[in-house]
Amino acid sequence: MTQLSQKMAAQHRLDCVFVGVTRLFAFLVLASLVGILISLLVGAIPAMKEFGFGFLVSDEWDPVEGRYGALAPIYGTLVTSAIALLIATPVSFGIAVFLTELSPPWLKRPLGIAIELLAGIPSIIYGMWGLFVFAPFFGEYIQPWLIEHVGPIPIIGALFQGAPMGIGLFTAALILAIMIIPFIASVMRDVFEIVPPMLKESAYGLGSTTWEVVRYVVLPYTKAGVTGGIILGLGRALGETMAVTFVIGNTFNISASLYQSGVSITSALANEFAEAVDTLHLSSLLYLGLLLFVITFVVLVISRLMLLRMQRNEGRSH
Repeated sequence: MTQLSQKMAAQHRLDCVFVGVTRLFAFLVLASLVGILISLLVGAIPAMKEFGFGFLVSDEWDPVEGRYGALAPIYGTLVTSAIALLIATPVSFGIAVFLTELSPPWLKRPLGIAIELLAGIPSIIYGMWGLFVFAPFFGEYIQPWLIEHVGPIPIIGALFQGAPMGIGLFTAALILAIMIIPFIASVMRDVFEIVPPMLKESAYGLGSTTWEVVRYVVLPYTKAGVTGGIILGLGRALGETMAVTFVIGNTFNISASLYQSGVSITSALANEFAEAVDTLHLSSLLYLGLLLFVITFVVLVISRLMLLRMQRNEGRSH
């Protein structure tokens, strides 16, 4: 009895150590997050005092005159990320559906591995490929066609007008879309594969088509995971630096045309942080970093609220 008590006491101590270590790791993550936020806040204080909230609505960025505004980088970040997500989501969905429902067995594994390899390519490689290969081809063949055929269309045409330079907001968005497709497609494929085969077989037995099975069985069962994959891709797009820096043009302007060059928060930081010697310049860049932190946090909070709402509505009749 004594040996059993000693053994249980030892197991209890080991369990307490395990719980303590895991709790420490969890608090380290939280402490790192708080530390980053405090560092950005402290560094951004001079710019906050100088410009206040006017920093958010000003599109001027002149290090020589000491005037800075974040509107152009915010605009470039949101526009490129939104377009990339609009392009990548349906493509990723199609890839995931093909791999889980339509692909022959001999092709499924090689294609899945290829998608995972694409996710592992460094972003600077995407940027170099975009600048030296994709941008010249896009500017010579695709942009002129879009200007000729889409440019005259009211409202939408304004987005596709301008000189076909190859680089710009639209090119950056396309490169971002190519980069985030493997992430979203991998998540969608994994969540589609957890759908019980009995549910799909039952739907097929009732005469459903593949699209009907995906729409009425697979998607309702995996909607939380699909949403999580899309948000993962959006987070990657918001925080991407090098690939965007290569192809966006890096000019602080705001234009309705997607062919014009622009700037994102990350590209502005990459281009100017190492050369910022003036205190106000450096503080303004840290202010940009703080804004990117806030934007990403807001996106994650919204996605979390969406997932919670989906979970609450599960099982309810429509």
